[in-house]
Amino acid sequence: MFSLKKLFTVCRNSFPALLTAGLIAATSPAIASSATSAQQTVMVYGDSLVAGYGLEAGQGFPEQLQAALAAAQRNVKVVNAGVSGDTTAGGLARLDWALADRPDAMIIVLGGNDLLRGLNPQQTKANLQAMLTRLRQDQIAVLLCGMLAPVNLGPDYRQQFDSIYPELAAEFGVRLYPFFLQGVALNPDLNLPDGLHPNTTGVAHITAAVLPYTLALLDQLDGR
Repeated sequence: MFSLKKLFTVCRNSFPALLTAGLIAATSPAIASSATSAQQTVMVYGDSLVAGYGLEAGQGFPEQLQAALAAAQRNVKVVNAGVSGDTTAGGLARLDWALADRPDAMIIVLGGNDLLRGLNPQQTKANLQAMLTRLRQDQIAVLLCGMLAPVNLGPDYRQQFDSIYPELAAEFGVRLYPFFLQGVALNPDLNLPDGLHPNTTGVAHITAAVLPYTLALLDQLDGR
């Protein structure tokens, strides 16, 4: 038979451990919050710079960003929505399909192929503008990553194209990372032999630079 004396002894011996566990729970709200916080979904939407062209599986920008966010103890799922060869027109055309995944936020990396094809900057702007309008309607937070036109396209083209991203960021009130390839473009040590796409080290450089902007985007989600 389980006597009262034995029950008292068990409770007395267990009390220190229970008290310690209670103190940890009471003094560590951040740990409890982290464990119970809902996972956020960030979609990286773009072209071959997102798809991971020429890289081994798991070494692309979305995957390296996922690892960086995990290291920062953020409960985030990063979705790779990159399609090699996509222009801003292609991105706009598949936007409805992409949004079926219902992301909380989107990082847009588009415009590089518009440059390679010398497309009209005003059309590029109109495509991105239509995308941002749709994302605002769906209340999806955005980090817009800019592109810069190369010198060989001429000063007029460069002025028109380079102004697209800051103007749209101001118009829609979204976060802007001015140049996605900052510190990587034209550096042979950070690019594949084609000179256009970052290698694994180049992607790591981009990820480290974009990470603070992504964290601010996630903080924006927490505060809305």
